[in-house]
Amino acid sequence: MTTDKTSTAVVNPEAAKGADTVVDPRLLVREQGLGGYITEFKRKMRGGDLGSIPVIIGLIIICVVFQSLNSEFLSAKNVSDIAVTMVATGMMAVGIIFVLLLGEIDLSVGSVSGVSGAVVAVLSVTHGMNEWLAVLVAIVSGAVIGAIHGFFFARIGAPAFAVTLAGLLFWLGFMLQLLGDTGTINLDSDGVVGKLTTYYFSDVAAAYGLAAVAVIGYFLSAFLDTRRREAAGVPSRPMVDIVIRTAVLAVFGFGAAFMFNQYRGLPLALVLFLVVLVGTDFVLRRTAYGRKIFALGGSVEASRRAGINVTAIRVSVFAIAGTFAAIGGLFWASKIAAANQGSGGGDLLMNVIAAAVIGGTSLFGGRGRTWNALLGVMVIVSIQYGLALEGIATPINYMITGAVLLITVVIDSITRKTQKTAGRA
Repeated sequence: MTTDKTSTAVVNPEAAKGADTVVDPRLLVREQGLGGYITEFKRKMRGGDLGSIPVIIGLIIICVVFQSLNSEFLSAKNVSDIAVTMVATGMMAVGIIFVLLLGEIDLSVGSVSGVSGAVVAVLSVTHGMNEWLAVLVAIVSGAVIGAIHGFFFARIGAPAFAVTLAGLLFWLGFMLQLLGDTGTINLDSDGVVGKLTTYYFSDVAAAYGLAAVAVIGYFLSAFLDTRRREAAGVPSRPMVDIVIRTAVLAVFGFGAAFMFNQYRGLPLALVLFLVVLVGTDFVLRRTAYGRKIFALGGSVEASRRAGINVTAIRVSVFAIAGTFAAIGGLFWASKIAAANQGSGGGDLLMNVIAAAVIGGTSLFGGRGRTWNALLGVMVIVSIQYGLALEGIATPINYMITGAVLLITVVIDSITRKTQKTAGRA
């Protein structure tokens, strides 16, 4: 009898009016059309499920404000520069998101990124090693460093905050030791690392082709997923929903392609970043490994009782963070065409963490997507470039970024409390 009532509640949105959590949003959209979207939106607002709405609204406000102040903000050159500059921080933020999903933190990523640049410079420039091999060694070094941090945290039981804080200091000193007395090693701007941020696909077909691949890929993925769900007899998105989402993606994708082609073409850095985002998003949402990470972020004890190897997952996640810190370090080295004592320092660590959190990843663990890195870093870099165009000093930049981060954390905390009240967390 209980099963029959539950089934009725799922297929009849009206009967489930007082029990939002059992109504699948796809059923609402399928049965009510536009009204279903509105009903589902209201349900999410009541339940504190804001998703990416705040950061998207924030991006729109940022663009409107800075464009009204300076018409160059949304120029092709500025948009292209923002796209290239945000990749280094964005790559590192992807790794941090994996750690945040566990409800932990990694304070060493800035120093690890500096070590990565130093390793490449010393091996390829000082010792004449093949640059491709030097890049591989640098990335593997980042993974090993992250795994070491994970070992002390997961196996020994030391707090991640303390372990990675120690790592921040240790690897900073290690980087300075590698660079030697000069403190700076210049890189070949035409080399492998140098081209990471300076190479553009100048053929207009490249940007439009990438946009077409993204749009078609999304449509096919959504369509096939719907077919699988229908075959399994579970709720699925109606075709009109898929078409609308695909159309919105097409507008943004081809619009961005048009802007890039007005300047130097499609940046290689952005292509690599998007590939990483697609790949890591697939790992987190479509694999057993990704589900285990979310499970650990929800409850360590429940995950352990479910048979998840908690130690192995934790160590691997910190290794992933170290890997992406090293990759981000290569992009920073490419940006300045050198490895120097300032690499990985300054406000880099705070920007990386801020990008992940501002993008929508929860500090409390268990909620987030790697695409949050893209949204968050777009906010941070857009603010930086907008203020630079207005000639506003760096201190104001820090203050505004800090305020945005605080607002995001407050929203995250309120959302979490709202979800608990609604019985969804």
